Amino acid sequence: MNPAIRIEGVTKRYGSVQALAGIDLEIAHGEFFGLLGPNGAGKTTLISALAGLVRPDAGRLAVMGHDVISDYRAARQLLGVVPQELVFDPFFTVREALEIQSGYFGIRNNAAWIDEILENLDLTSKADTNMRQLSGGMKRRVLVALALVHRPPVIVLDEPTAGVDVELRQGLWHFVRRLNRDGHTIVLTTHYLEEAESLCGRIAMLKHGSIVALDTTANLLRRLSGHTLRLRLAEGAKLPDFLSARIAGESGNEYTFSLGSCEEIEDILHSLRGSGCRLEDIEVGKPDLEEVFIRVMHEK
Repeated sequence: MNPAIRIEGVTKRYGSVQALAGIDLEIAHGEFFGLLGPNGAGKTTLISALAGLVRPDAGRLAVMGHDVISDYRAARQLLGVVPQELVFDPFFTVREALEIQSGYFGIRNNAAWIDEILENLDLTSKADTNMRQLSGGMKRRVLVALALVHRPPVIVLDEPTAGVDVELRQGLWHFVRRLNRDGHTIVLTTHYLEEAESLCGRIAMLKHGSIVALDTTANLLRRLSGHTLRLRLAEGAKLPDFLSARIAGESGNEYTFSLGSCEEIEDILHSLRGSGCRLEDIEVGKPDLEEVFIRVMHEK
């Protein structure tokens, strides 16, 4: 069975800039997949190539087994893309824009699905409002609706919550999770790493056009991050010398320890009690995707 997305040896250069440097990636049906990286890493170029908007210099991309170049029509029918930029037609209302988008894909009598999308994205009250009159957050919702109007099995969300308020963000993720449970493959790029950590089952990290990390979210957190123990000592208390070598961070009378396992917490606290060192505060931090991301991006 073909994967939802297959990318083989894809390269793309813009003059002296190597935007994509040989990307190989497969995303299975029904995955919620995260594509992360700093600005300029190649995420949007890769998405544009997948949507047929950019032709790679080498390599092959396919959606549900359909090549995005030789079988463009079928591949595009199976793909919905929410672009990063706010692109819209200022001459139509929200509903008219969705009806026209349906027509681009040859879909008639799509009113029921359009109404469902409008309701789930909290756009029903704006259905007859001209696109020019919408706020930036509302326009972002419409872009999501336009990507979903032809019911694509594969959905790519390129920074879908940039500039969006918290309430809409929660509503959008509730709807997208439902689509994923219904069998849709979701590919997400975002700078909100807490979103990727909570939503994505697997993550690829891009740097300078190459994949530098690819694994399940749980494995990335386990391998590249870990629990931390933060202690604040009482005024005048001094950390025992034999614990000083284990310090990962220090600020005044606050100390941070990186833990290989939770059992180390007991050892550290036992050592502090034995030396008569008094504590004012203690905090255990969980593995964090932001920490993983920073470590991967700073590795040579």
